[in-house]
Amino acid sequence: MVFFRPVALLALALASSASASFEAIAGYEPLSIVTDHNAIDKDQALIESLLATGTTQSIQQAKDVYEKGAFSKTVATVTVSPSLATAIAKGTKLSGKTADGTQVDGTLFEAYTANSGTLRFQYEVNSKQAQYVNCQVGANPDPNIEGCLATSGTLAIEGSVDSITYSYSQTTGNTNERTIRGFSTGAKAKMNDCDNCPYPMYEKFYNYYGEFDYADKWVQAAFALQKADFTNGDADFSLYGEAGQAQAVKKGTAYMNVWMYVLRNLEHALDNCKEGCSTAGCNDGPVHSWDEGVAFYTGSLEGQDGAGSGVMPYALADKRCVNFKTCGDLADALTGTSHVNIEVFRYFKLGVDKLNKGECAAARSDKEEIETLMLIPLVQGTIRYSYIVDTEEDAGESTKAEVATFAAAVLPAVHACSEADAQVIYDNTKVGATATDFKAVKSAFESQYECMKIDGKHVGGLWDYVTGDYYDGAGPGPAGVATTSTLLAIGAAGVAALSMLF
Repeated sequence: MVFFRPVALLALALASSASASFEAIAGYEPLSIVTDHNAIDKDQALIESLLATGTTQSIQQAKDVYEKGAFSKTVATVTVSPSLATAIAKGTKLSGKTADGTQVDGTLFEAYTANSGTLRFQYEVNSKQAQYVNCQVGANPDPNIEGCLATSGTLAIEGSVDSITYSYSQTTGNTNERTIRGFSTGAKAKMNDCDNCPYPMYEKFYNYYGEFDYADKWVQAAFALQKADFTNGDADFSLYGEAGQAQAVKKGTAYMNVWMYVLRNLEHALDNCKEGCSTAGCNDGPVHSWDEGVAFYTGSLEGQDGAGSGVMPYALADKRCVNFKTCGDLADALTGTSHVNIEVFRYFKLGVDKLNKGECAAARSDKEEIETLMLIPLVQGTIRYSYIVDTEEDAGESTKAEVATFAAAVLPAVHACSEADAQVIYDNTKVGATATDFKAVKSAFESQYECMKIDGKHVGGLWDYVTGDYYDGAGPGPAGVATTSTLLAIGAAGVAALSMLF
């Protein structure tokens, strides 16, 4: 049997850091092409937009985008006629044309077996974010087919004089192999059953919820306005209408599905890193996985400098720092980039540099710092909305759904430290809670900051812009957890800042 010459799939995304540079992601300079990964935030943004429309049709469209995707990892499934008598290896380069005759390049998504009637063509990704892929269909209610393969034509095969005659539907044949739902439904294989698994943070979430795909179960139950049954943390969405549904879905997708998958990519990078390897390119795979994690955390909408308006965990951190006076290098400002993002991106950079040099064990500490920092905006979100629900008589369903979902996204980390404190938070924030005691929620979190390795200074306090002070009883919690980021912040500010921290 003849196999046409394939190309290594990773070679399309990777290049030596010494010879190539790629567009920054909020200031981070990736060493590989991750523009397609970065575009997953467009799925999230579209889901949020469709939920905001609030019609039966738009909510179903939001669910379709969640399940089927729209903007990331586009693949065309075409009918081949006549079928080929020879096999073609996965990754083989192919090229065809769009409806207007423009060449469109790609690779074979999966191996073509002899005499098969179908073939799957994955579109080549451009290193420029604005042109990453010009075929965006999937479940997109307003599909872009400009850069899609024409409805019929021929595909040239690299290294062969033969070509493939094909036909298909542009609107149904172009699908997405990367979806926000898939981040959760694939979690068991990628975070629990893999080598060196289960990953530590994922294990906490599995132990709490008792479901490998806990995030998908949360989102699907919210879409259906039905009850989600878990070992801990049940959520009865039948108590909600469209306002609560929208918050439970969009915050669930971003801060449960995507949030955990960011960490999965960092862990995967560490798993595959070759310690001490000095051969050029030997850690390109781990570097690419790390870059993917940065892309999923941030998203394309933040732009190259991070000044955009995104919808991923990066955007959440910047929103919360304005509420908690934790923006800036010292986590003491009301404007600017959040201290969380400043530190997360510092560790992103440190980690990828170590991976690239084969300093694999040393890079693990950077992942652990990122993991801890990523918890902080979730804690802040839970504290903020529990305060609003507790103190404002007109706090509606939307606000209550926000606190329930923020809590759901962080409770397993608390539960791993203290089941009792996790229960306090859950009882006061759960879907359908009859009352919310903000001080009890805040106290329960603060009791576990040390165990969770969180510095209360980085969480801050809920700021009242009217009085120019913290809301009553909502000031910063205990500081002094000796994280690396705390120590470096002190060093950067000098000895004069030390007295301000304690």
